Amino acid sequence: MRSVLIFLGLLCCGLHAAENDFHFSIVGDRTGAPEPQIYGRVLREVALFHPDFVLTVGDAIPGNHDEKLEREWKEFHDLWAEYSSLKVYHSPGNHDIWNELSRQAFIRHTGFDTHYSFKHGNALFVITDTGRHDELPASELDYLEEQLKANPDAAPKVLIFHKPFWIERFAAGDTTFRLHALAKKYGVAAVLSGHGHRFVHMVRDGVEYMEVGSSGGSMRGKLIRGDGFKDGCFYSHIWAKVKGPKIYFTVREIDGLFGHGRMFDASQWDENGPKFPADDPALAKKPGT
Repeated sequence: MRSVLIFLGLLCCGLHAAENDFHFSIVGDRTGAPEPQIYGRVLREVALFHPDFVLTVGDAIPGNHDEKLEREWKEFHDLWAEYSSLKVYHSPGNHDIWNELSRQAFIRHTGFDTHYSFKHGNALFVITDTGRHDELPASELDYLEEQLKANPDAAPKVLIFHKPFWIERFAAGDTTFRLHALAKKYGVAAVLSGHGHRFVHMVRDGVEYMEVGSSGGSMRGKLIRGDGFKDGCFYSHIWAKVKGPKIYFTVREIDGLFGHGRMFDASQWDENGPKFPADDPALAKKPGT
């Protein structure tokens, strides 16, 4: 009898471990002076990968003008209309929410509150709101902790919010701020942000932090300044694979007139930039013929 129970226990553990086996896509900022044709190209590529769902990291509309609010959301919906079969989870950005009217519009047009969580398989995703703040206010951190505490066995755990205030904290050597403390305490795998129109990747205490690069928001100022691929300035989206409790991120630069189609594992990029030849990531592996 004991051997049967052990077998059943191992079987259940095996099923639990194999529960996660899915892909999702992460789309970066569209606005902050949107560049024509970029976001639509990104959406087309994302749709061709057939992800189980899509995450956005905020800044869907140009925003900041009440009188343009409804028109801009209509333009955003028109872009996504061709891809209505995709399940999309939206995050609020500072261009989406600047006052109470725009907050209500975000909820109405996306179908989501400004903070919420969901599970896919055994993976937990928690979206919080930095729209009108420079970082996560105490109320949002309280909500985040509440969701993490309520799902102790979820794995992986992924946090999503727009403004990557963690970049300056880590650059200053600070690893004691509350967000990171919560991420460590509850075993968070990844923290995803947008806002900066630049790809940034850092790992602290086993937690992967990523500023998702622009998927359409302008980089003209950066490019005029001379920033380029090695500085994280390229139009892209991210393909994520979840297998069991593990999550893997592949960064895909768009091609055509607006990029070179470079693709690399996010682990091959740190705060100093790419660990591979920027012109051709494949050269780092010296593939045979």
